[in-house]
Amino acid sequence: MKSPEANEETLASADLSNGKQEFTLAVNRGRSPNDCKLLIHPSEPSEIVVKLKNSSNRSLLTDLRVEGNFPSEWCQIGMEGNELLPHTEMEAVLYFQVPADFFEGQEAIAQGQSLTINYHGLLQVYGGYASTNSGTETLELTSRLELFDIEPFRLYVRPTSLYLDFLPDVYREVDFVGRMLKIFEECFEPDVQISDALWAYLDPMLASEPMLPFLAHWVGWELVPNLDMQRQRYLIKQAMKIYRWRGTRRGLRFYIHLFTGLPLDEHLPEHEKHISIFEITGRGFVLGEASLAINASTGGGRPFHFIVRIRNDLQNSLDLSLIHRIIEQEKPAFCTYDLEITR
Repeated sequence: MKSPEANEETLASADLSNGKQEFTLAVNRGRSPNDCKLLIHPSEPSEIVVKLKNSSNRSLLTDLRVEGNFPSEWCQIGMEGNELLPHTEMEAVLYFQVPADFFEGQEAIAQGQSLTINYHGLLQVYGGYASTNSGTETLELTSRLELFDIEPFRLYVRPTSLYLDFLPDVYREVDFVGRMLKIFEECFEPDVQISDALWAYLDPMLASEPMLPFLAHWVGWELVPNLDMQRQRYLIKQAMKIYRWRGTRRGLRFYIHLFTGLPLDEHLPEHEKHISIFEITGRGFVLGEASLAINASTGGGRPFHFIVRIRNDLQNSLDLSLIHRIIEQEKPAFCTYDLEITR
């Protein structure tokens, strides 16, 4: 792509703030002394306000037409009406809007072609004197509309630049400065936006998928390939909470809840929970106190043993090997357990 065409050294007379320009036309064949220049940013509406003044003693019917080397769909004409009474003024507005992809479209990046960013146009004012028929209140043209005036204007299409806001007005008016700063803005602004939203990159629920292995490694979490991505995000987010309660009933239940999706049922008694954990307690065989067939049995009792009972009445998909792996990882090393699945 060749460099954009821009021969104007300055836009000092173009609007630099609100995308609005205005000039006055006296429709009795007068000419506006000012050359109208309008600065336009893609996707942002801009306008030229035209003030029409009738200095004669007769009513006028007016019409505006716009021609130029820019696409016709960029411009729309808005008028309060066509009749201009004697010694009165009326405003008309030329609305301009350039497509948002003006600088990124296929025409902008075509090889061997320069992009036109300066345009010129002509505002043509047509009019005709009107007269009132006797006995009626309708206006009729005494002759066909004729060309009253032609007003040239210029359009300058420039990308929006945030960095210009940090410069004094005397530098903002120089076209070259704005275009040069835009080059640096395109290079640096993506990094600035990333730093502004850095918190989102470090949140497992919002970060992009390629960031998840880094976040998992950051908290010492091992990703499980057979789990869906949303579940993986939630596990990484809750990793520190799992570590905090490791080796306890609460931690084991919470870990199984994260992998299976079964509710915690904190408000229910232990035997009614979907994930129940029962500890097998007993004094075992104590010499001098144990009596066979009364309070002791041969081979009975398993110290430091517990039972994990899962009630899967929600028909969730359960990976038994994964559940065993979770229990082995979370339980104290000296404990034994049994796993029971009910429906």
